[in-house]
Amino acid sequence: MGNGLKPDLYIESIFDLDIGWLKERGIKGVLLDIDNTLVTHKQKTPDEKVLELIKRFQDNGIKAAIVSNARKKRVDMFNEKLGLYASYRAFKPSVKGFLKAMSELDLTPEETAVIGDQLFTDIRGGNRIGLMTILVDPLDTNEPIHVRIKRIFEKFIIERNMKK
Repeated sequence: MGNGLKPDLYIESIFDLDIGWLKERGIKGVLLDIDNTLVTHKQKTPDEKVLELIKRFQDNGIKAAIVSNARKKRVDMFNEKLGLYASYRAFKPSVKGFLKAMSELDLTPEETAVIGDQLFTDIRGGNRIGLMTILVDPLDTNEPIHVRIKRIFEKFIIERNMKK
């Protein structure tokens, strides 16, 4: 599995993810970020693409949960149609939200992947406990200022890691 800030896989979009690739690597569950991974910050509910993605995971025997740093109201509203286990205010890269979600889904780190758009939260947090880490490009560049600042550093790290 990856370490530090280096993801195991870097893809443009979560919707491009090859679920067979996950299964070949023994992945039985995915922990998903919401904002800029599944939908933009502006979208309050999952669109048809997200609903289809979750169904594809489930049809392939892969459990799914949400692990988000967003507030409870945001996560609950988004998850209403999905009905997944959802952790809000996870304080990623803290591992607490990841561990709780894995416990709820009865998964071990070796059979769990985290998918998100941020190196310093999703990838770092997942790597800290040995999860497979999958980095996706953010869906929208219109982000809060603190995230835009982090993106400057992320871009440098991604470019450096891609050359290796």
